[in-house]
Amino acid sequence: MHPIIAIILNRLVLGIVTLFMVSLIIFISIQMLPGDFAEAILARAATEETVAALRKELGLDRHPVLLYFDWITALMSGDLGNSYTGRGVIGADESRAVFDLVAPRLKNTLFLASFAAIIAVPLSLFLGITTALYRNSAYDRIMNMSTLTTISFPEFFIAYILILFLTSLFPIFPSLANVDADTEFFERLYWSALPALTLTLVILAHMMRMTRAAIINLLASPYIQMARLSGATPRELILKHALPNAWAPIVTVITLNLANLVVGVVVVEVVFVYPGIGQLMVDAVASRDIPVVQSCALIFAMTYILLNLLADIIGIVTNPRLLHPK
Repeated sequence: MHPIIAIILNRLVLGIVTLFMVSLIIFISIQMLPGDFAEAILARAATEETVAALRKELGLDRHPVLLYFDWITALMSGDLGNSYTGRGVIGADESRAVFDLVAPRLKNTLFLASFAAIIAVPLSLFLGITTALYRNSAYDRIMNMSTLTTISFPEFFIAYILILFLTSLFPIFPSLANVDADTEFFERLYWSALPALTLTLVILAHMMRMTRAAIINLLASPYIQMARLSGATPRELILKHALPNAWAPIVTVITLNLANLVVGVVVVEVVFVYPGIGQLMVDAVASRDIPVVQSCALIFAMTYILLNLLADIIGIVTNPRLLHPK
């Protein structure tokens, strides 16, 4: 078997094991949440008899180990279970399938993440290359100060700053991202502009600085020195000599930041009331909807693990030194 294929298969197996461990952590964490889920669902109608009956109907009276294996077994068959919403009346099955709740929200989240990525990735590459090209210039210092400032701010703070300037002081974009399945594409772009801009600023700084660092690190290589002695201009040194060899670390950093982008949308979606999977998970936690919380958390974990695996595989394939450590 080719060494690359063997390493990729090894990473895939490790990813599956990691996902299994994460599912166990998610289940245990939800089981350890304070309060009774049946009482939260019944609210004012909660009595000892109704709570006991609802717990039996939902299967919450069973041992947690059995509940976990039932959940995992259902997941392997593609069944995310049913939401607890609408189960306030004993014997009434008004709940919806979790898949029907998650699918449109996941689509919205992926749209928002893709919107931000399409802006952030090319812009970070441009800024990283130009700051490396004009290193130690006023432009380089200004960009470094700006990115350091952006990195130091949490997502919700950046979101509120954008709302202040682009909604309150200068009413350009709406502060709430009211989109639904019937929203047209360009209208969806308009309503999602502020959340996408917030996510762009969050990941742009990291990708730009890592791109700059990768190129500057390669500029100290002997072959770059030889190219410089042969009369190559600074632009040629970066674009023709340094950049082709910097693609591996740059692509890895971009992939890892895209993973952080997809997982980090929760705070942004809550701030802008964007109907994504992050907002759905927060609402499900508030209403103690266990199947929805478990499914949303597992989707975030799966996305993060898959993108990390992709970054790992790209780093292996594009760097032959990792195949032969000796």
